[in-house]
Amino acid sequence: MYRPRVKICCISSIAEARLAIRYGASALGLVSAMPSGPGVISEDLITEIAALVPPGVASFLLTSLQDADSIIAQQRRCRANTIQLCDRLETGSYADLRRALPGISLVQVIHVTGTESITEAREVASQVDGILLDSGNQSLAVKELGGTGRTHDWSLSRAIREQIGKPLFLAGGLRPENVRHAVETVTPFGLDLCSGVRTDGHLDEAKLARFFAAL
Repeated sequence: MYRPRVKICCISSIAEARLAIRYGASALGLVSAMPSGPGVISEDLITEIAALVPPGVASFLLTSLQDADSIIAQQRRCRANTIQLCDRLETGSYADLRRALPGISLVQVIHVTGTESITEAREVASQVDGILLDSGNQSLAVKELGGTGRTHDWSLSRAIREQIGKPLFLAGGLRPENVRHAVETVTPFGLDLCSGVRTDGHLDEAKLARFFAAL
């Protein structure tokens, strides 16, 4: 039976990292400074958690930075093995990131707002290692770059997955109650969770257990 990998995002402590891994997380999301949304922690704590992530589990550095040089410097401080670009890269290129950071995976977030998101995903897919679809909004005065707890149109997510030829992570409002429908509709490589497994901002072991049981 097909089962996507699970990334638990907004990890806020070593204890949360260990809990997520114990329940079967294949990746952990470590959130650096963002214009809005939950889960932001200091770069010092990101570095500490990333150093303790065992082999076989990916450590994702979530960044809102939009220039390659700043992203390179941030990764070198934090030492995560994957960079999740939560906004569009405006200065520099993916090639610059690859040259400076050999062996570091690049995952570009596409915020699914309409059919234009299909085009955007297609244009960047060949330059990155994966695409992550979320439900943010980059057009707001204060950008939403993740952690909204909202779902988006999964038919668009499926269309993107069918066209990009790269691993696709699905994020946005995933819960035990809708995960089966999400997987059947999109058949993503991975699922990305934040609010759906938290209570009052803290990783909730009971919700984790329900999610993995539903999956």
